[in-house]
Amino acid sequence: MFQSRLTETSEQARACLHGAIRGDGALANAMRYATAGGKGLRGFLVMESARLHGVDDIRSVWPAAAIESIHAYSLVHDDLPCMDDDDLRRGLPTVHKKWDEATAVLVGDALQTLAFELLTNEAVGDARVALIASLAQASGQVGMVHGQALDIAAETAAAPLDLDEIIALQAGKTGALICWSAEAGALLADADPTPMRDYATALGLAFQIADDILDVEGDAKAVGKAVGKDADAGKATFVSLLGLQAAKTRAGELMEQACDALTPYGKGADTLREAARFVIQRDR
Repeated sequence: MFQSRLTETSEQARACLHGAIRGDGALANAMRYATAGGKGLRGFLVMESARLHGVDDIRSVWPAAAIESIHAYSLVHDDLPCMDDDDLRRGLPTVHKKWDEATAVLVGDALQTLAFELLTNEAVGDARVALIASLAQASGQVGMVHGQALDIAAETAAAPLDLDEIIALQAGKTGALICWSAEAGALLADADPTPMRDYATALGLAFQIADDILDVEGDAKAVGKAVGKDADAGKATFVSLLGLQAAKTRAGELMEQACDALTPYGKGADTLREAARFVIQRDR
């Protein structure tokens, strides 16, 4: 059920997003390129949490497209030489490699602003302002961008980060957008987002631990980007601090926590439980 729903929501969100990209010049083509791949997990979380709260896909596809646009922007900028300096993303040349650095910067800028335009669509309804405000927080100076700033600062810090510092960093860099995605459905329904927030907090941390494990064990071809970069850079990760097996155990515990948080929804949340299992078992 999860895989079919993931495919369905990914296709819907991408179609919505690409429909909002106007023009046929280098900028528009690079924006489509940057948003053409990926799992679509964040958009799935929006649309499935919305379904769980009785909100149909016609409404939830707009915030799903918005979060995928924000996520794509973050990856385009993260791949730049001044950030992580990656040549590959999803097995293809990164935007700054296929075009140039200036185009990549502008693509990220345009995708970020497009996300908020998508949230203004009338289909979103009365939740538009709440979603816009919360996405600004999740993606900005107290959310994802803050986490990225902490990550950059850690590269030149006198000592590697400890476990609590890494958890705080990842709560911004990875977790903030995942939390927003899961809470969006509740916001659309004007419902209490607390259970979805608890689910997503555990899910986001499990996701990052799984990423750190993939950087050690993953196959570059399957992952679609270089692996082993964290170890080569002497970067503190969940694996370097906990050890490989303990990191896997911790990811499993977080997956169980995420599933337990969905108890108020009963069997209706089984697809989201499958998503939590997928996060720690994925190979890319």
